[in-house]
Amino acid sequence: MHTVAILALDHVVPFDMATPMEVFGRTRLPDGRNAYRVRVCGETPDVRTDGFALRVDHGLEALADADTVIVPGRSERAAPPSDRVLAALREAAAAGTRIVSICVGAFVLAEAGLLDGLRATTHWVAAELLARTYPLVEVEPDVLYVDNGQILTSAGAAAGLDLCLHLIRRDYGSAVAADAARLSVMPLEREGGQAQFIVHRHPPVPQGSTLEPLLQWIEDNLSHEVTLGTLATRSGMSERTFSRRFREQTGSTPLQWLLRARVRRAQYLLENSDHTIERIAQQAGFGSPTAFRERFRRVVGTSPQAYRSAFHGRRVAEVAFS
Repeated sequence: MHTVAILALDHVVPFDMATPMEVFGRTRLPDGRNAYRVRVCGETPDVRTDGFALRVDHGLEALADADTVIVPGRSERAAPPSDRVLAALREAAAAGTRIVSICVGAFVLAEAGLLDGLRATTHWVAAELLARTYPLVEVEPDVLYVDNGQILTSAGAAAGLDLCLHLIRRDYGSAVAADAARLSVMPLEREGGQAQFIVHRHPPVPQGSTLEPLLQWIEDNLSHEVTLGTLATRSGMSERTFSRRFREQTGSTPLQWLLRARVRRAQYLLENSDHTIERIAQQAGFGSPTAFRERFRRVVGTSPQAYRSAFHGRRVAEVAFS
């Protein structure tokens, strides 16, 4: 039987820990046998979360006996992993054990050096910090999970469920994985290679920036044609000087800022209106529905229709039951 060890460190995120416990613990083979033996282990018997304490039955020695080690995310209050934890993870990896992180659990793997030279992902909010802190890791912020063979990482907490189902399919095939997915009320494969649905915020603008009035004007005129010349003229600068000043103050080019603003407007309309895709393309200032769909997929990672399906229904339900 395949043994899964879930490493619960202080300030573990309960959802990240419970997901593999439930998914692997409930997976059955066609003859009804359990597919996995699940063990929760820790550096110490008593583990704190941000809301309660729990007691685990296994120590770090469980990592040496596992076929798969899963490292859930931890809250911002967590201290860096100890040398004992890092050594146990390195030893498990050296022995060929499959090592998996969920959400910001990737930081523990990175600290152990297990992600050096590899592609990896984490929650999109933490992706920039992961890349900055561990420059040897090739961070991909807009995918559900990354499978490097022995080392795997997942994005936000829900993507941990996708990764668990992916592992079951790797271990036992699609039929067993499909049964596990049905039990979790989860599609075996979500549409596209990305499902974090990142809301791309504008880069921060220093308070008191001379560009603040212009940026507000852009937001108010997204449905109209906006050119570099128009923006430069409104700022009283040449196009070259304006472009330089804009990048200095925002870290972005005027065109990049404009396109992101239009995508943000489209996201809002997809979530909060019943307008057609064609009308939203026009309201957000895209030249055509085709251009809108291509740009939206490039920035958000999925189609406008898929985005609406994921988020518009949620808004309606919240209104209905409020």
